[in-house]
Amino acid sequence: MTLAEEARIRFHAFLASQRQGSGEGGSIVVARQEIDYHAETRYAPAITLQVSVVRIGTKSYTLRQQGIQDGRPVFTVDSILVWLDGAGSSRALTEGERAELEAWSLPEAES
Repeated sequence: MTLAEEARIRFHAFLASQRQGSGEGGSIVVARQEIDYHAETRYAPAITLQVSVVRIGTKSYTLRQQGIQDGRPVFTVDSILVWLDGAGSSRALTEGERAELEAWSLPEAES
């Protein structure tokens, strides 16, 4: 989970760096997270983390982080994330946020 959390944080930091000055923002919270372990992981060789968006809703989206080691998936984490407004209430995704997320979406057959 720690590796997936790090990948999720870096993903959102990258998106934030791309939208500087756009007026979009707010905070993001994890509403739900689930992990599937596919194989044993080891300290070596390195684990590569792939990040993609598998669902975009009105106020939330699902981010998938998959750990790959020795060319095969070793775990998959799906996180449902929700944008909050300044008062801490969930809010709808903006068109700009939706476009950002769609750029990271998996084709329908893979999700």
